[in-house]
Amino acid sequence: MICRKCDEESINIAADYLKRGKVIVIPTDTVYGFSAIVDGRHYSYHTDQKIRQIKGREDGKPFIQLIASPAHLKKYTRDVVPEEILAKWPGALTIIVHTFEKDEVTTTAFRCPDDEWLRKLIAKCGAPIYSTSLNRSGAPVLDNVQDIKREFGNEVDLIVDDGSKRGNVPSTIVAIEKDGSVTLVRQGAVQI
Repeated sequence: MICRKCDEESINIAADYLKRGKVIVIPTDTVYGFSAIVDGRHYSYHTDQKIRQIKGREDGKPFIQLIASPAHLKKYTRDVVPEEILAKWPGALTIIVHTFEKDEVTTTAFRCPDDEWLRKLIAKCGAPIYSTSLNRSGAPVLDNVQDIKREFGNEVDLIVDDGSKRGNVPSTIVAIEKDGSVTLVRQGAVQI
């Protein structure tokens, strides 16, 4: 199914698919991406594995988790993110922080996107949503709905059309180290 982002019901349609554990294609403030609800307290759909299967991506590489508000980051980490970094949210900046999973410290990449429609969608889901570039592993990122439909139309449950994303740059990625310092992992749309 395809719906247009500008359609009045697009947020409700996309949220319904996400809350049922479906993999969908959505536009972000940077590029199109595969998205699914993050499994957790309320959901256990193994959505990360569904996305990996479609992309052909190995298990060791985690996906970015999109959150609805910068304040939500505090739900997931005790790391202190410098104010000059947090001030770039909402925006095309991904922040890797230390998180706890099953009494184990790990790292998770979070982003609060600079797109009001997307933040409303995440809020409606009541949980973060995964985001990863729209491509087979190692292949170029797809940036228009015709190519997306041709390549992935039979493998995803919904495509939200927002026109061409040609020429858009992915997010900048930084990591918060254990000592509180910030490491630039990838320079992208936001200058660090």
